[in-house]
Amino acid sequence: MKKLGFVLLLFSSALFSQLSRPTVYIEPQNGFETYLSAAFAKKGVPADIVADQTKATYVLKSAPVEIQKESTGGKVARCLFAYCAGIEDKGNVSVQLIETSSTKVLWAYSVNKQRGGAKNEQSMAEAVAKHCREFLEKK
Repeated sequence: MKKLGFVLLLFSSALFSQLSRPTVYIEPQNGFETYLSAAFAKKGVPADIVADQTKATYVLKSAPVEIQKESTGGKVARCLFAYCAGIEDKGNVSVQLIETSSTKVLWAYSVNKQRGGAKNEQSMAEAVAKHCREFLEKK
């Protein structure tokens, strides 16, 4: 009988921990939401991503991703007359985590990355996820 009680206690605590996780709806932003969803999973953010905004505890809203591309001519000129470091494309994005019940902005973050090419969006999403995880763990 004690064994059964212990198993039920473990099961109920596991179920409660599943129920207590916040849910996050990531607003669509030209495909960047896919990078954010993947980054949340990769970085172990203690929240569940939902596809229905009405079921969300929080909404993650991002500004449009800005990528500043370095032209080929600019890269060549900088390498010839200066040095080649820092000639990759640059990207930046800002996000806000909004509580759906009160529309209060609970957390905001801005990230700038210099990775070059398609790596910018993935790198920026992972930085957002890492810092969002830290915020949610403190909450």
